[in-house]
Amino acid sequence: MRALVISGGGSKGAFAGGVAEYLIKEKKYKYDLFLGTSTGSLLISHLALGKLDEIHDIYTNVDMNKIFNINPFIIKNKNGVDIVTINHFSIIRQFLFKKRTFGESKSLLKLIKSSLSITEFNELKSSDVDVVVTVTNISNDETEFKSIKDCTYDEFCEWIWISGNYVPFISLVTKNECEYGDGGFSSLVPIQAAILRGATEVDVVILETETKKTKQIVGKNPFSLLIDLFRITLGQVEKQNITIGRLMAGNRDVKLNLYYTPIKLTNNALIFNKKDMTKWWKQGFDYAHKKSTIMSEVLLP
Repeated sequence: MRALVISGGGSKGAFAGGVAEYLIKEKKYKYDLFLGTSTGSLLISHLALGKLDEIHDIYTNVDMNKIFNINPFIIKNKNGVDIVTINHFSIIRQFLFKKRTFGESKSLLKLIKSSLSITEFNELKSSDVDVVVTVTNISNDETEFKSIKDCTYDEFCEWIWISGNYVPFISLVTKNECEYGDGGFSSLVPIQAAILRGATEVDVVILETETKKTKQIVGKNPFSLLIDLFRITLGQVEKQNITIGRLMAGNRDVKLNLYYTPIKLTNNALIFNKKDMTKWWKQGFDYAHKKSTIMSEVLLP
């Protein structure tokens, strides 16, 4: 049983899309399980359907307005570098309406429903392929995995949306009397879940470099500093997930193929820039091709 696992990573999901396109279109890999967290959850339904052109079009044309209905950020470009500043108007509005998050992402839910039809949902649900998204139950401090097999159309679209809700910058959602947020808070790289579901070979796309190569630039205002602190925390979750996944794979004789980003793509994955994401998709495709070629040469007698 072969699985494709895609980690969280916001706009860097475009790189994962390029890797997946190469594995599916060029290598002709057939997956029994697609499992994603956050941006990975947004990708996997189209990948499972084989609709690579459609998801490529979405990821290379998305912008901030298609994610946020209330955007807490203002992006300024200084000397070729995107700087995140606070959208004071939006945040004051949220406080006045007694909201608990800086922004809201209802536009993302609309995008999900417009890009995944009920017919496509039913096609996937009735197939032999399982599609699973990761969410964090904040109320119970637990990771939950939501399979398309167990959901209605509206439920599944909402779980995909919730999986990518990077609280407190994006919507906090109440479902089943619990409050939910981004799956990455508890399982950024859900290798373990894929193995527990029976995978014997897992292709894992990790939207970070394997080793830290550059000194981090710390935020110049409280808002960007908060983003940096979240990034550090999620980095620790990522390392733990990969370590546990490797140990479990070794104990169960599961083959892991890890695809890291070869370079640091961005300091803020909450910035959705069409030009950058188009470039990252191509970089992901080219990287997977290069890695596959090297692996083939190593395996030659």
